[in-house]
Amino acid sequence: MAKRRLNKQQQWRIEKVQSERSQRAARKERVIDEQLEASQLGVEQLGLVIAHFGQQLDVEALEGDRQGRVLRCYARANINALVTGDRVVWRPAADDTGVIVALEERDSLLQRPDNFGQLKPVAANIDHIILVIAPEPEPHDNLIDRYLVAAENTGIPAVILLNKTDLLTPVNRPPIDALLGRYEALGYKVVRTSALDNKGETQAEDDFRALVKDRTSVFVGQSGVGKSSIIQTLLPNDLLRVGGLSESTGKGTHTTTTARLFHLSFGGELIDSPGIREFGLWHMTPREIEQGFREISPLIGYCKFRNCRHQGEPGCAIELAAAEGRISEERMRSFRRILFDMAEQQARGLTTN
Repeated sequence: MAKRRLNKQQQWRIEKVQSERSQRAARKERVIDEQLEASQLGVEQLGLVIAHFGQQLDVEALEGDRQGRVLRCYARANINALVTGDRVVWRPAADDTGVIVALEERDSLLQRPDNFGQLKPVAANIDHIILVIAPEPEPHDNLIDRYLVAAENTGIPAVILLNKTDLLTPVNRPPIDALLGRYEALGYKVVRTSALDNKGETQAEDDFRALVKDRTSVFVGQSGVGKSSIIQTLLPNDLLRVGGLSESTGKGTHTTTTARLFHLSFGGELIDSPGIREFGLWHMTPREIEQGFREISPLIGYCKFRNCRHQGEPGCAIELAAAEGRISEERMRSFRRILFDMAEQQARGLTTN
């Protein structure tokens, strides 16, 4: 299926922004070349991208006389888009800034599409994705499945963390238990705890530590589910703004504006990413969506027709599995909705040209 197409106004806006970026990059490259020719930059050394701010990045020096310090750096124009968690080669300048000259090979990369269907990197070199949900805002399986599809297609293990368990009630507990039970049955690790549960505060901190110790973890999920509160529990000395839920809408307020990496005193790194209310997958193909569902992936290629859409066609292996109970009704419904939304987004892009 074709990628989402843009209308003329969107294309003009993107071209204008790209032109402005190219001009800024050209000016920056001239300055860097002048510094190199004048031998104003230090020797190459390894660094770690801690945060990304447009054209500037915070890089932690991993060696040399600046080891452990974080410096504001610029990247050379010939380097692909950098992201928090990237390992880089950089050269220091005299004014406590630096220039990134190379990108080290990545072990993994988590990406999501922007509003124009272009892939945008979120974090690199992560060991697992921690998908945080909470009783409020109400968790929805379709949003969870979008994250899991992205995780399955990148090969990054995913953990589902139910935070704010102190908000469970006799009313919302049964559907949430049923929701999490479906994912546990599929082999996903599910952790239940609360960063704000005063009665079990020590236990909650132990749960969080066990989850992230000696790993590089990225937290994703809706705003308002308590990602920043969890990080504050793990990093009490780091100042993080913790946002509450909007009483009028029940939606979370964004408190993180850029992905940021934190070192854990007991071992490991943790990346906090901006809250994402929806995780679009329209850049993917139907085959990639199928591969993103663990119980559907083994059935790929067994339908009677190669172009089967799993919408009532005879001999559909996926529909047969659903009828036999090997795929839950909820997951099947979510699978179809993701395919429908993806097709709708791509069709909308075609009709606006």
